[in-house]
Amino acid sequence: KLGTAKLVSIGKHWYLHIPAIININDFNKDKVQHVVGIDRGLRFLATCYDEQGKTLFASGKKVLQKRRKYKKLRQQLQSKGTKSAKRRLKKIGQRENRWMSNINHQLSKTLVNHYGKNTLFVLEDLTDVTFNTTKNRKQENRYEHNSWAFYQLEQDLTYKAHLNNSQVIEVDAHYTSQRCPKCGRINKDNRDHDLHLYHCDCCGYSSNDDRIAAINIQYLGTEYMSDNDHPKFGKQEQ
Repeated sequence: KLGTAKLVSIGKHWYLHIPAIININDFNKDKVQHVVGIDRGLRFLATCYDEQGKTLFASGKKVLQKRRKYKKLRQQLQSKGTKSAKRRLKKIGQRENRWMSNINHQLSKTLVNHYGKNTLFVLEDLTDVTFNTTKNRKQENRYEHNSWAFYQLEQDLTYKAHLNNSQVIEVDAHYTSQRCPKCGRINKDNRDHDLHLYHCDCCGYSSNDDRIAAINIQYLGTEYMSDNDHPKFGKQEQ
């Protein structure tokens, strides 16, 4: 259903805004065919693990390289301090934001198309998590991690999922990167951030650390499907 159009002037450009309402069916748990756990990050923008044991990695290498170029350019402009440099600095920031939005749009569209209809996408609730994990990251990587639009990816994925009879939920992020998916052992020292490797000191299971998180997130999604509305891991599993 189309609403009333509105002509808007933004800078030197004119835009015609036409609101549209689309009716979608309510999400039905009984029709779910896939439960996909997604770990968001920078080395891999998304690491996905589904109920069939298949892992999908969305590399963030090229994205990280481009962001560092933007960062270096901003530092050069800031050091000049001139009015023209400040104007260009503003344009650079707007251009980077548009670029990040496009990356998230493409990635969310790819995920929805890859897994198809009736999929439950499970994400970590990252509220207050980014700030708490900053100290665990190298100083040169902190800006890239804290300024990436993780929440925007979740928003894009959510509305695209709704249009495809799918759903996005958030689960508690505690211990998802510390828990062994094989034996349930929780030990933060089992994760090597530098090597991006998780090795369980109890059962010996090893895998990529982002994949470990995605497996645990997917497991919480299966708990949600079993009518546990707030699934989470606790310290008792140590």
